[in-house]
Amino acid sequence: MWDHTKVAVAALVSGAAEGGTKLNAFDNALLSAGIGDVNLIKVSSILPPHVELREGVPELPRGAFLPVVYAERASDVPGETIAVAVGAGRAPDGFGVVMEASGRTKAEVEAEVRAKIQEAFRVRGLELTEVRVVAAEHRVERCGCVVAACVFF
Repeated sequence: MWDHTKVAVAALVSGAAEGGTKLNAFDNALLSAGIGDVNLIKVSSILPPHVELREGVPELPRGAFLPVVYAERASDVPGETIAVAVGAGRAPDGFGVVMEASGRTKAEVEAEVRAKIQEAFRVRGLELTEVRVVAAEHRVERCGCVVAACVFF
């Protein structure tokens, strides 16, 4: 059984890349974000209070299985701008939520993530004391992808 209390750190990362196909562009964007050589297990958007939140990931064991909240967007339309963001909001006791968004510009997705975090706290009746957001924006050359993630390890 998974012991969530052993997860002590979460990192916010983002990346963008081109590739020969959308899947290769996604793989390359993961590499750009520093999480391309691990297995990502998509989880819902809750940040436990005991988890330290940081930006960037240390060198992780290749092939490790890591919980993650992520957004990705790929396009094969040359000249199109694509963007994604992930953000985390925390209450005074450290409990938090992680929200994601995808769209056309970095400013658009960052604003959307902040609004989603504010709503999540409002409906829970919690005070929002901290918000951190990472985003990636990319103008597609041939086949591009952007990714933003909150990785738990």
